[in-house]
Amino acid sequence: MNTLASSNLVKSLENYALETANSQPIYALISVHGDPTAEIGKEGAGGQNVYVRELGLALAKRGCQVDMFTRREHPNQEEIVELAPGCRTIRLNAGPAEFISRNNLFEYLPEFVEAWLNFQQRTGCNYALIHTNYWLSAWVGLEIKSRLGLPQVHTYHSIGAVKYGNVENPPPIAAIRHCVERAILEQADYVISTSPQEAEDLRQLISQHGRIKVIPCGINTEHFGSVSKEVARQQLGIAPDSQIVLYVGRFDPRKGVETLVKACANLPSAFQLYLVGGSREDGADFQEQLRIQALVNELGLEAVTVFTGRISQALLPAYYAAGDICVVPSYYEPFGLVAIEAMAAGTPVIASNVGGLQHTVVHGETGLLVPPRDSTALATIC
Repeated sequence: MNTLASSNLVKSLENYALETANSQPIYALISVHGDPTAEIGKEGAGGQNVYVRELGLALAKRGCQVDMFTRREHPNQEEIVELAPGCRTIRLNAGPAEFISRNNLFEYLPEFVEAWLNFQQRTGCNYALIHTNYWLSAWVGLEIKSRLGLPQVHTYHSIGAVKYGNVENPPPIAAIRHCVERAILEQADYVISTSPQEAEDLRQLISQHGRIKVIPCGINTEHFGSVSKEVARQQLGIAPDSQIVLYVGRFDPRKGVETLVKACANLPSAFQLYLVGGSREDGADFQEQLRIQALVNELGLEAVTVFTGRISQALLPAYYAAGDICVVPSYYEPFGLVAIEAMAAGTPVIASNVGGLQHTVVHGETGLLVPPRDSTALATIC
């Protein structure tokens, strides 16, 4: 995480922990459903996983001790994985050791709390601060805070009131989520908002109380800027004169891939559409991928569309660099890591004018913004 924004976050956490600790502080980063060591692109693994992992690694580089807690999703997963000196992932048992959708995890959170407390007691770790991520982890953190009195910092990653705002029949978990998101805003020592838009949403939709600090997400700019366009295309077997429209991310209806595909059906010139990402065949994201594949066929785009499948973090910079434009057509995006990853690779960005993307992308300066769900407007700009 080499941007100024991420540096500010690291310094803020470090200073706060030092003020509240009597000895070398140990940070507890809690990400119940987002394993920092998970392969990015698989179901349930996205920007939050990257955020937590890179924050932990950045803190460790400054000499801090960091434990990143997540839930075990397979019986063969190791309990402790060291990512770097001073930075490790710790997987706790909470519910069956299998992938469970985040919408079905709430009932297992008490088990996660007990497993966390047992680990802390068993190892004697003296945690100075807990940093929770997403509303599920917020509930865990509030429980730990109430029992141990530890200071708590929270990052939302998304807000239920925004996600379900236009949903006619939201799931039952939406009401529980709203209560937790209000409690964490009012009770946490600090809430980290990744954009001014998110901070505004929190004040308008959640609560006027609580302390919010806006610190945008950061990325490893050296990693994503590590390869030239020419070298990237040679590596990927893409012709030098090809016109590449790029999408990077999961196949989730909220990501707006459908809008991008429909826009490409109206493009006048020759191009190739690269959809970078993939999902396991038994997951909900895979059903969306199948729907998008059917739409591609329906619109006669199969000859110019490439579904790459899941791509490793090591190879991802090459795809970013190979693109002529990177489109982020999301219907809702609290921040938009893909946009700044593409920028770091030197690839122009077109993004939906929603959420954090309104601040991540400065229209006419660092990219272009288009109305969400508007394939005609997107096609015009592409």
